[in-house]
Amino acid sequence: MNHSLPETCLVVLMGASGAGKSTFASRHFAPTEVVSSDVCRALVADDPNDQSATKDAFDLVHSIVSKRLARGRLTVVDATNVHKRAREPLVALAREHHVLPVAVVLNVPAKVCHARNSERPDRSFGPHVVRGHVTELRRSLRRLKREGFRRVIVLDGVDEVDGATFTRTKLYNDLRDQHGPFDLIGDVHGCIDELRTLLKTLDYADVDGVWTHPDGRTAVFVGDLVDRGPDSPAVLELVMDMVDAGTALCVPGNHEAKLGRWLDGRNVKLTHGLDATVEQLGARDEAFLERVRTFIRTRISHHVLDEGRLVVAHAGLPEHMHGRASGHVRQFCLYGETTGETDEFGLPVRGDWAAKYRGRATVVYGHTPRRTAEWVNETLCIDTGCVFGGALTALRYPEREIVSVPAVQTWVEPARPLEAVEAAAEPDRPDGALSLDDVTGRRVIHADGDRAVTIHADHAAAALEVMSRFAVDPRWLIYLPPTMSPARASDREGVLEHPEDAFAYFRDRGVHEVICEQKHMGSRAVLVVCRDDAAAVEAFGERTGRRGVVYTRTGRPFFRDAATEGAIVDRVAAAAEAAGLWDELGATWLCLDAELMPWSAKAQELLQRQYAPVAAAARAGLSATVRVFEDAARRQPEAAAIRDHFAARLQHAEAYAASYRPYCWPVGSMDDLRIAPFHLMASDGVVHTSRDHGWHMRTLARLAEHDVVLMATDHRVVALDDGVAESEATAWWDALVAGGGEGMVVKPLRWERDGRGGRIQPAIKCRGPEYLRLIYGPEYLEPSRLDVLRRRRVGGKRRLADMEYALGLEGLRRFVAGKPLHRVHECVFGVLALESEPVDPRL
Repeated sequence: MNHSLPETCLVVLMGASGAGKSTFASRHFAPTEVVSSDVCRALVADDPNDQSATKDAFDLVHSIVSKRLARGRLTVVDATNVHKRAREPLVALAREHHVLPVAVVLNVPAKVCHARNSERPDRSFGPHVVRGHVTELRRSLRRLKREGFRRVIVLDGVDEVDGATFTRTKLYNDLRDQHGPFDLIGDVHGCIDELRTLLKTLDYADVDGVWTHPDGRTAVFVGDLVDRGPDSPAVLELVMDMVDAGTALCVPGNHEAKLGRWLDGRNVKLTHGLDATVEQLGARDEAFLERVRTFIRTRISHHVLDEGRLVVAHAGLPEHMHGRASGHVRQFCLYGETTGETDEFGLPVRGDWAAKYRGRATVVYGHTPRRTAEWVNETLCIDTGCVFGGALTALRYPEREIVSVPAVQTWVEPARPLEAVEAAAEPDRPDGALSLDDVTGRRVIHADGDRAVTIHADHAAAALEVMSRFAVDPRWLIYLPPTMSPARASDREGVLEHPEDAFAYFRDRGVHEVICEQKHMGSRAVLVVCRDDAAAVEAFGERTGRRGVVYTRTGRPFFRDAATEGAIVDRVAAAAEAAGLWDELGATWLCLDAELMPWSAKAQELLQRQYAPVAAAARAGLSATVRVFEDAARRQPEAAAIRDHFAARLQHAEAYAASYRPYCWPVGSMDDLRIAPFHLMASDGVVHTSRDHGWHMRTLARLAEHDVVLMATDHRVVALDDGVAESEATAWWDALVAGGGEGMVVKPLRWERDGRGGRIQPAIKCRGPEYLRLIYGPEYLEPSRLDVLRRRRVGGKRRLADMEYALGLEGLRRFVAGKPLHRVHECVFGVLALESEPVDPRL
């Protein structure tokens, strides 16, 4: 006989020793689904029959079961389970994780069990043990449902056990295979005219009595169709017709639940608008009432849609309840989270589950009327109090567009003003609120499609120290740029990095065109700039008059004083205005990745404490040494070799001192600063990776035409099948580095990620020999030292660049998509955590 099992449930096998539970389990379930008490006993005591280990073994059983149920996995417990005390903790675990407990009873005669046991040398107990098991099992059969088992499958005798088969069925709430697009509609409460107007606004039309969308969109009602409003029966009829025709889905609200109890003849109070619905239903016949009764009874507590990316429940639902089935889940879906208290209006005080929500799925709900629909942590309440004179609201999904139509009139005065509801919610979700749980511990962040980036706990702790003490306001911290890997070491004499190796890297991976950009020797800076104060409020929740920020690649404020930062932001915003960039992009904010110069503007302390002292000490000491051996060489000719050795070292020290001077100049006013933006990373609603790097260069060069602080970045586009173009680009690099420049950055012209052999590096830096003295020391070009450096390994740096690049773009995508701050910061924080990995910084 075939039996159905929910895809997510706890199956408790029950049967006497020898009933064949383990064989039965291996026949019907995967090995990973079965948690065996004998196996756990062996794991803790090396002997599956060591009864002294029973307590420890069942502690392990319960722990494994809990972990699996928390992940929504079907789990089978293989133990005798004939005693109530053994079953109670299993039923409790099912309740805790909101899954259905199912009892599968192998009711095999005692003599069969004893005969099987007698054939096994490890079963030395007598027949009285089996008889006790069978007696206790049969005594339990009558009370299994009272114990909490939602389904009991009894297989009587060996033939039924052997002939049993199982079919796994989806839970009724599992509609992950329905991808929409959807139009989610808030609490209607009998407002039939507003509902029809909203459906028309959403482009639905009444076709033969059923509202249908020409593009096949599906309406999803979040419940509370009835009560308080002018015509609840008409609303019910419209929605039932749509559901029956397949053009709509509907979850139940608490008002439908109460109406259903009244229709079933239960004793309910005709309050909170039910009296109006009952009066309106008086004009309908019994067939309609029966249709309504059936409709309400068959509504599922919540729906999980679009591969789990969308969850719809009347009062909302925390993540650990998504796709689960229990009485507690249904109660939460209908009534939400309550504290047990009442407010000054006599209404229940509700817990703000949405403020604590950290799930990946979008949750859309109603139940608690608000003046406006506002996103909170990837949740949206679309009950905007239509029956109270507010509006009837819908959410287009996946477009995330909110559509509302005003109420015809105030049908009922609310017991609690909508403004009071909104104000009460505000303190529980302050702007920018982040939880410590959002950033601590080991994390796996999914980015760049299928890219999974692991952040280890110790790296997260190091990043937390930096970010909590030094970072800018987290609402503005939407992006951190990645590190950059160098080209492989060159075989050419006298250089460590050369353009031909960067070109070879991309050519080998199937890239046809690259862009070579001058590498400015400054400090990396990210600028987030708003067009005006209103944009800063709208996009970043900024209410202090700040229009933007400038921060370092580790998220710290670039400038110590807010006045300098504000002046820079204002000048960039004005340049964008003069260049027509705001209107062209339809933007109110921009995120720019840039280099800010001079290097000394940010690295003054580094210069004073590291580079300048090294140069000064080397020059002073070596100059004196050369003079000593110069005098010695006049008396002892063989000392000339030593003099030449130290003279060569002095030349290296002079070159070292000269290497950083081109990047330093005094800054007397703001006009002495230079900002070279090279990526226009994002603006309203879009991350600009669909535009090639040539577009970025041309667009950002327009800013430089309108402010002396901004400068364009010189660049070349190179076809990698054109030897002449490569030679010309190499000659350009030679000229740059000969003139004291740092070098260049080579990138795929388009933001390519996949090539031959895996993911492509976003950029390869190719630095000049004199600049590299700052990195590797004054004498690094000595042949013996250069040979050692040529054996450097860049694989770790490239892996790091790949992960940081993926996380940086993922964070921006989440921000422009309106994801909650904690989802954006997961990526930004991940980049900072990766920076604490032990990779040679000189690469």
